[in-house]
Amino acid sequence: MEKGLAKAIELRKSGNHKEFNTLLMELVQEKPEDATINYQCAWSFDLLGEESKAVPLYEHAIKLGLSKSELEGALLGLGSTYRTLGEYERSKRTFQKGIELFPNNRAIQTFYSMTLYNLNEHNEAMELLLKCLIDTTRDDKILGYKKAINFYSNKLDEIWD
Repeated sequence: MEKGLAKAIELRKSGNHKEFNTLLMELVQEKPEDATINYQCAWSFDLLGEESKAVPLYEHAIKLGLSKSELEGALLGLGSTYRTLGEYERSKRTFQKGIELFPNNRAIQTFYSMTLYNLNEHNEAMELLLKCLIDTTRDDKILGYKKAINFYSNKLDEIWD
């Protein structure tokens, strides 16, 4: 089984997404209660643009119990998948759980900001994105304004006389 999973991951890394998906679907049939295989299979459907098929696999993988790093990826994948399917509240809850468990994961926060945008929570979305930007950029011109960007990040609608 581990050999098959390793081969599948190599297929994903080399860009053979259809083959990755085909092999993972076989592995899920063989071991339906393997959390890692369900997670990888969900990921394979996301790569193919078949998000609705990914959801139950992500949910099942999380329920079965994943390693910390896999859970981090699965919560990001599931939250993003819910968002692309228009299930914004489910996306929001998933990302909030991800942020609670992995507060330093800027990718989760960035995808969460997209969900906030979809929910018309524009101020919160922009604040989060701006903070992610100033915390992760290496651009000297942006860093030169870090203090100002941070200050204004939650005051975008204020007007000063």
